[in-house]
Amino acid sequence: MPSQNRILGLLLGAAALVAAAGAGRYAEVTHEREELERKAAAMTGGDVHRGAAAFSRYGCGGCHAVKGVPQATGTVGPPLDGIAVRAIVGGRLENKPANLQRWIIDPQAVSPGTAMPRLGVTPADARDISAFLYTRTG
Repeated sequence: MPSQNRILGLLLGAAALVAAAGAGRYAEVTHEREELERKAAAMTGGDVHRGAAAFSRYGCGGCHAVKGVPQATGTVGPPLDGIAVRAIVGGRLENKPANLQRWIIDPQAVSPGTAMPRLGVTPADARDISAFLYTRTG
């Protein structure tokens, strides 16, 4: 029968292997996230982190749900997870940065009567918000 010290050693060794595997996956996910944020910033001219703050500041989460954003639980507009991979934004525009920013700045000009109001989003904030939204892949 194995000694208690031997069993404890095996358990600690197994726990260390699991922790190392988890740390490796965490590093991989972190790298993937950073790469996605870098690409979103490059294609929009915005800053992902400022965009997340602007998304909250303008109250976007009151109408739109976004996983991982505590105040974004709205059900008036569509959920925004996966917006980065959608073909259309605002129900009318090809999903590309300039169009997403146009929609964010003045949705009524794109689709008069739409439920999304004009919130006074500045062009700089629209670039940042679009960068943030382009990290929402699913």
